[in-house]
Amino acid sequence: MLGAIGRKLFGTKNERFLKQLTPIVDRVNSFEDKVRALGDAEFPTHIAEFRQQAANGRSLDDMLPEVFAYVREAGRRTMEMRHFDVQLIGGAVLHQGRIAEMRTGEGKTLVATLPVVLNALSGKGVHVVTVNDYLARRDAEWMGNIYNFLGLSWDTVLHGMTDEERKAAYGADITYGTNNEFGFDYLRDNMKFYLDQLVQRELNFAIVDEVDSILIDEARTPLIISGQAETAVGMYAQMNDIVAKLTAERDFTVDEKARSVSLTDEGVARCEEILGLDNLYDPANITYQHHVLQALKAHKLFRRDDAYVVKEGQVVIVDEFTGRLMPGRRFSDGLHQALEAKEGVKVEAENQTLASITFQNYFRMYDKLAGMTGTADTEAVEFKQIYDLDVSVIPTHRPMVRKDHPDVIYKDQEAKYKAIATEVAELHQEGRPVLVGTTSIEKSELLGTLLKKKRVPHSVLNAKHHEQEAEIVAEAGQQGKVTIATNMAGRGTDIVLGEGVKELGGLHILGTERHESRRIDNQLRGRAGRQGDPGSTRFYLALDDELMRLFGSDKLSGVMDRLGLQDDEAIENKMVSRAIENAQRRVEGHNFDIRKQLLDFDDTMNQQRTVIYSQRRDIMAAGQEELEAMVTQFIDQTLEGLYAELEAANADNEDAQEFVAGRLEEVFDLGRADDLKDAMPALDDARKTVHGKLARLKVDAPDMYWEIYRYFLLDNLDRSWKEHLLNMDHLREGIGLRGYGQKDPKQEYKREGFELFQDMLERIKENTLRALCRLRIKNEVQEDDFQHKEQVADVKYAGAGDQAAEAKTKPVRRDAPKVGRNDPCPCGSGLKYKKCCGR
Repeated sequence: MLGAIGRKLFGTKNERFLKQLTPIVDRVNSFEDKVRALGDAEFPTHIAEFRQQAANGRSLDDMLPEVFAYVREAGRRTMEMRHFDVQLIGGAVLHQGRIAEMRTGEGKTLVATLPVVLNALSGKGVHVVTVNDYLARRDAEWMGNIYNFLGLSWDTVLHGMTDEERKAAYGADITYGTNNEFGFDYLRDNMKFYLDQLVQRELNFAIVDEVDSILIDEARTPLIISGQAETAVGMYAQMNDIVAKLTAERDFTVDEKARSVSLTDEGVARCEEILGLDNLYDPANITYQHHVLQALKAHKLFRRDDAYVVKEGQVVIVDEFTGRLMPGRRFSDGLHQALEAKEGVKVEAENQTLASITFQNYFRMYDKLAGMTGTADTEAVEFKQIYDLDVSVIPTHRPMVRKDHPDVIYKDQEAKYKAIATEVAELHQEGRPVLVGTTSIEKSELLGTLLKKKRVPHSVLNAKHHEQEAEIVAEAGQQGKVTIATNMAGRGTDIVLGEGVKELGGLHILGTERHESRRIDNQLRGRAGRQGDPGSTRFYLALDDELMRLFGSDKLSGVMDRLGLQDDEAIENKMVSRAIENAQRRVEGHNFDIRKQLLDFDDTMNQQRTVIYSQRRDIMAAGQEELEAMVTQFIDQTLEGLYAELEAANADNEDAQEFVAGRLEEVFDLGRADDLKDAMPALDDARKTVHGKLARLKVDAPDMYWEIYRYFLLDNLDRSWKEHLLNMDHLREGIGLRGYGQKDPKQEYKREGFELFQDMLERIKENTLRALCRLRIKNEVQEDDFQHKEQVADVKYAGAGDQAAEAKTKPVRRDAPKVGRNDPCPCGSGLKYKKCCGR
């Protein structure tokens, strides 16, 4: 009560913040007459002057009012779109590194041009992040009119572009692209061998459009670059057959809330009988156990045309939040292979992680981050905790007059969809446009079938037809138009009302069930009522909807029975709507915990990733002296560590001497053949001999010497990091069991992960030295594909012990002879090229 009185007297925190921005808007307006009097040719000149002032140290904050005035006038002249005062407020909020919540139709795309131009003056680049390639291309070309007028360069990063095209795009003042493209380019850059191959610049300033979709919804799935692992795929078909022989409840149970399955004792016995195993839970049989559970998940938790579709003989994931297809993305831990076996398509080999990062940690690397969306306030706490981003709700240009009706609830799906079809048909007869939001492809096609029976013409927009997405959604406001869309398909496309529709009551939004997130429901509602237009919304629910079934429909069912309601009758009550919102809050809290846990684990990986990627950049940028210093440091640290062990064990201890002598031979290839007086040389003698080996290498390959150093440093770092990622994946899978021993799994993961990381750093040193000390160079003359003569290196690399591998390659020259994908890898790993360096 006191809080309500305080808000009435002093305004909300958001209102007080927005009030502080009023003087900025007044200053922008004060420049309008001056800027309007300029000729078109003067704008690029003045923007270039601002850029020079920024380079000389003038702050962007100081330039903001005048630069915003230039951008506003550029919008008016090139597109006949003058920024409203509330849009200036939104631009100032974005420049400050905050999230601007702006209602649908308030012109977020245009608002972004204000801080984009201002921050582009720094010369460090600005990224505008969208949810798909279509929006990236559309927004860039659309707003490019303003940037061209002001003399700024812009480009887009799209799927399928070459590295050269990407590098050019990132070199522009302003770069549009999707979150996936930006994130994957970061990972790919950290797998390159030469600085001039990098495509991204430093991460300076990003504005994330539909920020809730990207930083919240997609944050549960990390970005992963993977390569094929050495695993057989036959087991997936075998397990698929076994699952068909198991019976629900008797052999296994399904927990839909937790999205998990588990075998009963009878089920375990049944699997052991079919597989011929004594104990399914024996550590030796853990692979069987894992595959059985994944096959059960595939059959019992993942529905076709809901979680995935089968397209052109492939299982393609459907984004649960947008309803869009996600080609190229695969479920992890063998789940995707289990789905392929279920659907009878080709089972692809499992992948091993080569590089990964969460969206949380990627976007937190930007010097400044901002975002825009129509729905962020419900997730304000998460944005603050995870990204340190405050949410500011921007007032609408015109008052909101949309009517949000209470939910109506039916006994079952059949009654609900019958009522929906009737309601849509009636509205269509009136001439009102209707946008129907469904939660799955299956439901959208079911409703489409019902409307066909009623002879209601309509468009179905789902993941199967998303190519025409923008066109279909853009027409959804025309008189009598009926559009069925999965979730937020078409998000980012403005629905403009056709002629005469306002008089009929505007666009009607009809939701076929509540999503587990209130924010997704609000996004659907937000498609109506843009820019002060009339409109209305209503959700139709059934007691057997997934959310209702999982979160407390029993009480409502009892109420409906006591009231004596027929199957085709519904309850309409605001209390019911509030109860559903409470269920949604519980689910949202659960999902936040999942994202937070993912981030907690990835924070450990992120610290390690930062160290490794920093080392890679140092090696790539290093000159001759730095490279020599690195290798010398590796030699000194490894030798001193070995001799310290010998000293600690007493130098006369024969076992210790034998161990250290063995390690000297294993790592440095030091033995009696190196003119050492005995099998256990003194530290200085060993150091001198190792440096002598590398000196001979310098004589044999003077032109390639430093590039050989760089190659083996990077190659062994990458190999060790790949192996470490696999070890960390295995650690993560089993770390939850530490809780049974009264230990905190997260702390144990950090501790054991640090130990694994230390071991990996030692392996990088030893493997690099092992490779360099065994390198043999001799010159040959060979003819290349163009009949020209060139020198190549015949590199002989012998591994530890008696095993030796020999391969012809020129590892550090980019004009090296081509290697077939099935040939032995030239690096000497023993793997095929396609599964090693040819990844």
